[in-house]
Amino acid sequence: MSKANGTLYILSAPSGAGKTSLLKALREQDSELMVSVSHTTRTKRPGEEDGVHYHFIDHASFLHMVESKAFLEHAEVFGNFYATAESEVRSKLEAGQELVLEIDWQGAQQVRKFFPEAVSIFILPPSLAALRERLDGRGQDDESIIQARMQEAVSEMSHYAEFDYLVINDDFETALAELKGIITTHRLHLPGQQARHAERIRSLLGEV
Repeated sequence: MSKANGTLYILSAPSGAGKTSLLKALREQDSELMVSVSHTTRTKRPGEEDGVHYHFIDHASFLHMVESKAFLEHAEVFGNFYATAESEVRSKLEAGQELVLEIDWQGAQQVRKFFPEAVSIFILPPSLAALRERLDGRGQDDESIIQARMQEAVSEMSHYAEFDYLVINDDFETALAELKGIITTHRLHLPGQQARHAERIRSLLGEV
């Protein structure tokens, strides 16, 4: 990915760690960040909208897109399929936008093959007890599903070291501030600043 293009952020976490809530709050405070809308075969939950939260499609359509190599990454999670469309990501990055992919660690591995310069962030819960409490508090899943999610979470969290940044979501506002700090730090990297302020820099150096 060219330095002149937009920035791709990868945000991963085990289910219940709070990444969706953190990302929602981050976007409310930072209008420059865009979020890629994933494709999924799971059914819509109350309050979700097609094309906003996910692109909801059936299994046949999903498999056709896989065969057509339309996805950057795809994975099966608890019997449902999730994926990121390559065309959507590339078009936004080519337009110079900052794009966030909210995907699991497996998807992150796949995306890095296409975009090695992506900035990756992993979110951990403060404890397994806190994670269990958050999953219970959703009121969306029965006990067997919660147990499966807890077991899967331990496996997912073991991959935290593959990411560039680590955020512990103990206190929500602290975790949100840390996420904002990561974004700000990356924006201040020299190549990006040179591209954004090229005219100003030339003027300061007497080149215009």
